[in-house]
Amino acid sequence: MRGTRAAPLAPLGVASMRKREKGVTAIGWLFLLTPVAIVLYAGIRLTPVYLNYMKVVKAMQQAANDNRNAADAQPIRTAIDRHFEIEVVEFPTIKDITIKRDGGAWLIEAAYDDEVPLFGNVSLRVSFDKKVRTGGGGGD
Repeated sequence: MRGTRAAPLAPLGVASMRKREKGVTAIGWLFLLTPVAIVLYAGIRLTPVYLNYMKVVKAMQQAANDNRNAADAQPIRTAIDRHFEIEVVEFPTIKDITIKRDGGAWLIEAAYDDEVPLFGNVSLRVSFDKKVRTGGGGGD
């Protein structure tokens, strides 16, 4: 048997250990799933905040479309307030919406922060800044 080498034999303990290893333990699963659960919980807590933001954007866009040729800001403010009442938007209030003249159009801006408690003294803070123009280019 010249030129052939026998593979070194593994110690007996290592071979029997390989047979017993079947997968991830319960503690391993706990470490793997905890971050996933925290991110999922944060997403669940943030969903109402983003749904509310979408209502605010919709109200601003509809008010801008309905009042393209408004002479002053009051009809736009009234339209946004009416949409907030219909859509049941409690935050931000109409006082948090700024409407100012920008050339020949009106610029409607909602810049606000919303905070959601996550657990204990840990909260998630989300900043929103939406601008909509009447009678011209879109928003950002």
